[in-house]
This record gives sequence, structure tokens and C-alpha cells, in this order.
Amino acid sequence: MRYRGQKAMQRSGATSLLMMLFAVVTAALPTAATASEGDASTTVIREQWLTERNVADNVDSVATWHSASGDHWLLTTAKDSDLLQVFDAASGTLIDRFGGTGDALGRFLRPNGMAVIDDLLLVVERDNQRVQVLALPDFQPLGAFGHEQLELPYGLWVEVREHGYRVYVTDAYERPGGRPPLDADLDRRLKQFEFRRHGNSIEAAFLGASGDTRGMGRLPKVESLFGDTVHDRLLVADESETDAGRVLKVYHLDGTFAGAEVGRGVFAYEPEGIALYACDDGSGYWIGADQHEKHNRFHLFDRESLDHAGSFSGAEVRNTDGISLTRKAMPGFPAGALYAVHDDGSVGAFRLDSVLDSLDLAPCEEEKQ
Repeated sequence: MRYRGQKAMQRSGATSLLMMLFAVVTAALPTAATASEGDASTTVIREQWLTERNVADNVDSVATWHSASGDHWLLTTAKDSDLLQVFDAASGTLIDRFGGTGDALGRFLRPNGMAVIDDLLLVVERDNQRVQVLALPDFQPLGAFGHEQLELPYGLWVEVREHGYRVYVTDAYERPGGRPPLDADLDRRLKQFEFRRHGNSIEAAFLGASGDTRGMGRLPKVESLFGDTVHDRLLVADESETDAGRVLKVYHLDGTFAGAEVGRGVFAYEPEGIALYACDDGSGYWIGADQHEKHNRFHLFDRESLDHAGSFSGAEVRNTDGISLTRKAMPGFPAGALYAVHDDGSVGAFRLDSVLDSLDLAPCEEEKQ
């Protein structure tokens, strides 16, 4: 069943007025400032806009899609509403809501992570224990996979392969009573699948599971993940408060631990969403959300060395789960945008050029031309 966002449309007049007032109040503010918190100083960057707020949806993850005809979409998962939301990625205006509760294709049970590749949307459903694949722009369900292997799936990342797609999924399975697994049972935290599209259906296969059971490569509490094919890296957010946690773990794309981690001593709270600002020459920046209800931060790391390159916070955005980055130029975003979930109920948008300029970081060489 498709929901056209009627309630949102009825409130659009009031929302527009509020957005105008917000614009008037904030127009005189600088794009970036410095806020001090104890001994730490963090650059503050003002959001271009925030989508209309609805905490009842419990917004979790975000992704972007750009059509050949010039449409720019920002997509989100709404965990408690079992819906997907579609916004205009340039303005934040609600376009549509799709889905509903259920286990049939086209419906969802607690959709969490999501990813877009080509004209395909992949959605992880925690309570249906599967990954569902839909074709854009019509949200046509093509199939699902993983229900026999996934226990408590959360995040995913997908890459194009020669004859289809490779999908990586984090599985946050627990012991009875919600207790974390023993170290010896952490060998299934990362699961890989592949699928091919055949017209209006897909053919999928399970490739295996992995995860270290000792040392710094353990994944006690997994969240988001994101890959980099150029440097053979899969960064996995581990938000556990153990000696192994509060960092991004670096795995190879074959599922083995690379012996490295990102952000030790930088992440103060919970590593959550991950995005990659990827330049054609292999340079760029990783971005990781450091989730907190008051002191939310976004940390940038050099793509090649993995060294910390800077941090910022939003003027409004806090308690961030998922983030998504696009380098596609759009109205109001000449070099692309970074989107971040705001406290379970909305999404804030940052200009990518403002982020890089504020942190004195160089953009990709191809963007200088």
C-alpha cells in the first residue's frame, strides 16, 4: 500500500511558515563557528534545512538517489512506522511515503539500514530478518534474501561486481535476554551475499559469514558499515563500551580483519553512521557520526592514512543514527550534500563545500577544475 504523505501535505503551510521564520532568524548567523565544551573545541556548521519532524516514525538511516531525468531524492527508513520516506534532496520537502507493516514484498518490519546503487534500493529489515530489493523510482519489489542466515540485521553496504552485486550486512545477534554474545560467538557479525537482477526479480546467494573472535578485531556491538573498493577496506562501527569498542574497525572486503581501527580516542560516545567522500585519485575523507543526545559530533578521517582530519557538529542536528553523502550538484548544494538523521524524527542537510571549507580540508581535484 502506498501512502501519499497526506498529513504532511496538510501541514505544509504551517511548515513553510516555520521554515521561513527559521531562515530569517538564522540568516545572520555564520555558516561555521567554534563551540567549546570542556577542553574540546568543535566547529559548528549550520544546516541548510531540516525535514519536517515526526518522532513517531523513528527515522534511522538515509540514502540518496539521482534519476537520469534530474530528480534528486533523499530516502529514509522509519523503523516504528514500517515505512520508507522520500524527500526532495535539494529542499527537504516530503514527496511520498511507501510501505506498511507486514512480511509481503513491498512491506516492512522495522526497516533499518538502506543503500542505493544504480536504480536499486536495498533495505535491511530487522524483524523480517532479510534484505529487500526494490527498483526505483516506482519502488517495485524485486525480491528479498537473507531470511535463513540473518538474525538481527542492522546495516548494509553494496558494491557493483562484474556479474551483479555484492552485499555486506552487519548482524547484531544477541544471547537470550539481550545479552551480548561471547567472544567465541562473534564469528558471524559480517555476512556477505551476492545477487543478480533478472527483469522483475532477483537471484541471490549467501557467500558466508566472518568476524574476529579475539583481539582488537572483535565486533561486540555492530552498527553501520561502509566499504572502499579502491583501498580494499570495509569500515564497521562498533559502539560497545568494551576495550574493543567505540571505534570503526577496518576489515578487508573478503571479510577478514585488516588489523587496524579508526577513531580510537576520537569517538567519545557511539560510532554510528559512516560515509565516504571519495575522490577519483583514491584520496578523500571518511565521515563517522559520534552519536549523543547533546554533544553529537561528526569526525572526518583521511581516506588513505585513516588519520583524524577534523570534527564538527551541527547547529541543530543531534543524536544521529544514519548519514549519507552525495557529491551530485543540486540547487543549494553546488558540491553535494551530507545528510544526517536528527534525533529519530527528521534529517538535516549540510553543504559539502561548507564542511570542507570550515575544516580547512581540500576538495577532490576533479571538483577544482
